[in-house]
Amino acid sequence: MNILEITDISAPELDVFARISEAQLYRFNEPETGIFLAESPYVILRALEAGYEPLSMLIETQRFDTEATPVLEKIEALWGIEKKETMPIYRADRQILCDLTGYALVRGLWMTLQRKPEISVEDFCKDKQRITLLYDVVNPTNVGAITRSAAALGMDGVVLTYPSVDPLTRRAARVSMGTVFQIPWTKATKEESEGLTLIRALQSYGYKLVAMALTEDSVSIDNDEIRANEKLAVVLGTEGNGLPKEVIEACDYRVMIPMFHGVDSLNVAAASAISFWELLK
Repeated sequence: MNILEITDISAPELDVFARISEAQLYRFNEPETGIFLAESPYVILRALEAGYEPLSMLIETQRFDTEATPVLEKIEALWGIEKKETMPIYRADRQILCDLTGYALVRGLWMTLQRKPEISVEDFCKDKQRITLLYDVVNPTNVGAITRSAAALGMDGVVLTYPSVDPLTRRAARVSMGTVFQIPWTKATKEESEGLTLIRALQSYGYKLVAMALTEDSVSIDNDEIRANEKLAVVLGTEGNGLPKEVIEACDYRVMIPMFHGVDSLNVAAASAISFWELLK
């Protein structure tokens, strides 16, 4: 194997692990698709199983046998022994990696992988009946948690507006427990995300849009009329501010989750799980 022992944390080949931002990784080798950084063996294994090509690995020496071995076995099984033998594997003691990254790696392992070509929202929606639209959700923890709920509760896919966090960011992927690689998702373009363009586009594809919002005409989430629609898109807004007023008004339905003890809202990730469960009954 192509194992490279790290003694100098300033080596330029390590830039992708610690000194290049995730936004820069997204455009790392334009005009080709960019790359992304995955953390922890579980998440990396899900990415490999989903067909993402591994490019390089950073591993804590003391964890090589326990954490890297199953990942390398998966690479050999899916990509062949040549990929396993030639891919750069950077290895160093725990303290060196802490100095490089600023904190301890989760289970001592990172990997860079090649992104896949993006798919348009129109093509993405052609074969899907139940989707969720994340409208400017900028917290990676929420994006990861919502994606995990969407995957676990049977949604067909996730669409994100352009300002929303990329699901392949390290934290979003880790919080999702790798489900960002198990459920289809796509991001709208900047132009599609302006105003009500994306809302109108989804409606033109046959979706009835369900805004999670507290308004005077909101109905309970356990609504049989809403469930009866062939195609539904659950629209979720950012934590705190929720959905813009014009988006709420443009949606076909406005729904709320009944609550008690004077509580008026839930975290958007918790609300997403309840809405997915109820609308798929």
